[in-house]
Amino acid sequence: MEQMEQMEQTRTEKATFGAGCFWGVEAAFRQLPGVVSTQVGYAGGTLENPTYRDVCSDHTGHAEVVEVTYDPARVAYDDLLRVFWENHDPTQVNRQGPDVGTQYRTVIFYHSPEQQAVANASKVELESAHKYRRPIATQIVPAGPFYRAEEYHQQYLEKRGLSTCHI
Repeated sequence: MEQMEQMEQTRTEKATFGAGCFWGVEAAFRQLPGVVSTQVGYAGGTLENPTYRDVCSDHTGHAEVVEVTYDPARVAYDDLLRVFWENHDPTQVNRQGPDVGTQYRTVIFYHSPEQQAVANASKVELESAHKYRRPIATQIVPAGPFYRAEEYHQQYLEKRGLSTCHI
């Protein structure tokens, strides 16, 4: 009974990020205390229920994304943004490393006006720090439908005992 009451008191929120191949991005978010769950999928496109093959065609407009369910009492949205910024190159347009295509774009899909404001402020702060030689290309756009990727993509690295995609 006590555990049930505790679960009912836990309020979660969603955050959605695209930062290249979703395998490594998901693994980075799963390490953060306060993250309740993650799932990889597709967002920002025009085709309903796209498959990985559809998205890789570069004709659907979807980005590979990670949907993060988190407990805001344990982890702030700012902390999620820090993980996002630190785990990819936000200056690359439609690519991350060897992965090329619009599905690999850098994008923050916000779920509330508060998330939008915090995301915009963090981008401005990063730009003001002049950490990068090129402008930050990250899009900050409203969240639309999220389509869960095929099961074999979920926790891909974890299932294989890997921690990163990088060679």
